[in-house]
Amino acid sequence: MKKPKSSAIFDDKDYPISHIRQMMVAGTGADIEELKEKPLIAVANSHTEMNPGHMHLNTLANKVKEGIHAAGGIPYEFNVPAPCDGMTEGHEGMRYILPQRELIADTVETYIRSMLFDGVVMIASCDKIIPGMIMAAARLDLPTIFLTGGPSAWNIRFMSGSTDSVRFLDYQDKRLRRSTSVLASCGACEIMGTANTFQCLVETLGLTLPGTANIPAFHPDKQVAARHSGKRIVAMVEEGLNTRKILTARALENAIMMDLAIGGSTNAALHLPAIAHELEIDMPLSRFNDYNKQIPTLLSISPNGPHGVIDLYGAGGIPAVMKSLKAHLNLDALNVSGKTIGQIAEDAEIIDSQVIRSTEAPYIPEGGTVVLFGNLAPEGAVVKQSAVQPEMLVFSGTARIMESEAEALAALRDQSINEGDVIVIRNEGPKGGPGMPETLAVTMALTSARFKRVALVTDGRFSGATAGPCVGHVSPESFAGGPIAALKDGDIIDIDIPARKINVQLSPAELLQRLQNYQPKQRPVPPGFMKRYVKLVSSAARGAVLE
Repeated sequence: MKKPKSSAIFDDKDYPISHIRQMMVAGTGADIEELKEKPLIAVANSHTEMNPGHMHLNTLANKVKEGIHAAGGIPYEFNVPAPCDGMTEGHEGMRYILPQRELIADTVETYIRSMLFDGVVMIASCDKIIPGMIMAAARLDLPTIFLTGGPSAWNIRFMSGSTDSVRFLDYQDKRLRRSTSVLASCGACEIMGTANTFQCLVETLGLTLPGTANIPAFHPDKQVAARHSGKRIVAMVEEGLNTRKILTARALENAIMMDLAIGGSTNAALHLPAIAHELEIDMPLSRFNDYNKQIPTLLSISPNGPHGVIDLYGAGGIPAVMKSLKAHLNLDALNVSGKTIGQIAEDAEIIDSQVIRSTEAPYIPEGGTVVLFGNLAPEGAVVKQSAVQPEMLVFSGTARIMESEAEALAALRDQSINEGDVIVIRNEGPKGGPGMPETLAVTMALTSARFKRVALVTDGRFSGATAGPCVGHVSPESFAGGPIAALKDGDIIDIDIPARKINVQLSPAELLQRLQNYQPKQRPVPPGFMKRYVKLVSSAARGAVLE
């Protein structure tokens, strides 16, 4: 059995220090002679008791470890932080969510490098954890397999009076409406938010066993998949199937195409470039526009449509979406199973064509994520066009400037926002926020108020649950002196999603004059990690990575 990394722990060439190493391990009750023969597998588990997306991962980790033992490996589990966006909405904790992606990547990378594991199983469900772990996997280039925690079930599925829809907008009754955002089980929120987007994309990248990403968290097949993942990682060590043989430029192209087809979260425009950065692959935001007119939105998963991610699982899961996209995907890209994406797509079955549509009869003719450029966003801004009503795809409105999310919420509570306004929230970018917090509270307030012609533009970001004409990631951000810093109340902003444009009706000379004496708003930054983050973080257009 191969032990490409861990054999150094048990090598006696540097005796007596080797004795110290071995006795440390023996102190855990391990059999040293067995450890000398079998590969050591890290199980990076993001279990936490504090959110439903990760509360069940200990059960899955135990099944993973059973599989590793059964295949002849030795598992060692360690824990990884699991921040929850939902738990931090509306308070200062949200500023620490995106920055934790970098900490998760660093934690996983440094721990595994220090302890000389031969392979890794990554277990995660939610927003920043999966991308952070993928970034670590890219750095480590070890045999690595992911096990996703799966989606939850919304409580609406169990409510009398519900329809086939799990979407908030499809209900008038307050009791039913509330149940569309109440989790009735463990697992990630059952929408195409960032959590389920990246559960889908990690499978598309080839890093999970085929068909396992969308198995519901509570389904017994998820535990079977966990055991199989544990068995497979031992075989991958034997085969030398390292991450960078799977995580290639062609795999990343597949992930962009899949994100567009599933109507994925706009946060993919942060995380995919960050993963590409770790692989030293160039992925400008414009890459999304290279594909979004070719790749239609095939799924009608909430918030884009009435279905939930459990419906996607029942319809055939990601392999079935690959089958529908087969003419576009890089079919030679490899999966951890040893099969190619083409082989997986060929074997897949589309069980429900209303959930997984064909490219000839899509849900929406273009892909979900669109990048807008113009004098307001020279480096780009991101919008989820699959969640925008057709009549708002082209819109001109009057700027209402808000210097923070809190100020915007106050304006909505005071009912001082009018139809025809463009709410501009600035000072919420990676540096200025700091931490690029979500503005979910504002987008929910807009949805609840049922405005027909109000748009939102910000240098912050959105939850994957966001619907409507919400343009985020405006780059350069206000803190860096981007054009969004020059805006004043009453300026006319033009948003043209079909043309991929966002502009303010100001001349270059006027914009330059307004920015000449601009001083960024300095928010208090507590001592510790965030001071380093603000100093090192890049533009959202480059994935908000640390440079």
